[in-house]
Amino acid sequence: MTHISRFPLHPSSGTGIVGRFRTSIRFVRYGCANRPFYHIIVMNVKQHQKRPPIEQLGTYDPIPNKYSERLVSFNFERIQYWLAKGSQISTPVAELLGVAGFFPIHPRTYMRAWRRRRNATEKATLENISEKQAESVN
Repeated sequence: MTHISRFPLHPSSGTGIVGRFRTSIRFVRYGCANRPFYHIIVMNVKQHQKRPPIEQLGTYDPIPNKYSERLVSFNFERIQYWLAKGSQISTPVAELLGVAGFFPIHPRTYMRAWRRRRNATEKATLENISEKQAESVN
């Protein structure tokens, strides 16, 4: 008797085993106007507006404090758990985890730093040119 292996059925067929639900790790904004504060949470992708989040994994305060620090807290063990379960991760959270050293640094972070350096050097050259022109007039 020969055994013929079948291809797995498509999920829409209704007969295949499909994962229970897809989850994502993302930001949810809290705080008030002009003072954002974010929770890093795990949510169902399909039911994100109908149900509360599954779990909170951290917080992010984007407004710098008096020491020019932006405060972030992560629960790395739980993030690792949800990633092992197959959760998707949003780009802003991936950028923060890259800066924290949990992931490789995101390419968008490199591009943002490159643009800021370029703008700073352009601004410095414009200031030098304007100072030289002011000195030559006097």
